[in-house]
Amino acid sequence: MPIRGEKQADSTPTFGPWGPYVHYVHRIGWLLLAAGAVLCVLGWYGVAGERYAERQIPYLASSSIPGAALIVAGAVLASRPGPRPSDPASDPDSDRQGPGRAAQDARNARNARKEKDERDGAGIEPVAVSAGPPVAVPGGTLLHRPDCPLVQGKPDAAPAGPADVRARALTPCPVCAPGR
Repeated sequence: MPIRGEKQADSTPTFGPWGPYVHYVHRIGWLLLAAGAVLCVLGWYGVAGERYAERQIPYLASSSIPGAALIVAGAVLASRPGPRPSDPASDPDSDRQGPGRAAQDARNARNARKEKDERDGAGIEPVAVSAGPPVAVPGGTLLHRPDCPLVQGKPDAAPAGPADVRARALTPCPVCAPGR
């Protein structure tokens, strides 16, 4: 009972256009899907028993087409998101914690630490940069760092100078990205 001058909080849940029947929407959707499937099977069975097209049309009109429409309507209702249970974290009047609250708090703390580390630069390891000149394989089109995994173990990889790069139109390797 509100004290004089205070407004009473409206505790009526909002369900949107479905009203209080939102809990039954999924069930109704599955029932429509099943009814549509039954109608399609009955229509197929009726059509399969008739030899001439003019005798098959009534089965199509009375069961197969409505069955397909029920399947579509049922799929729409069955795939509609259901009501979400009230989240105790967002309810200011609730002092109880839901079962997923501790896990959510842990995720939030971990994400906050990660963002702080990214801002501070902590957790970032230095990248090893090779000191040697870039190399290229004879007949190749890419310029590599000496420690690139694409040229390791290839004895014919030789250092490539600026003249080689221009003459052979060498492009930087996408794996090791020399020159960065």
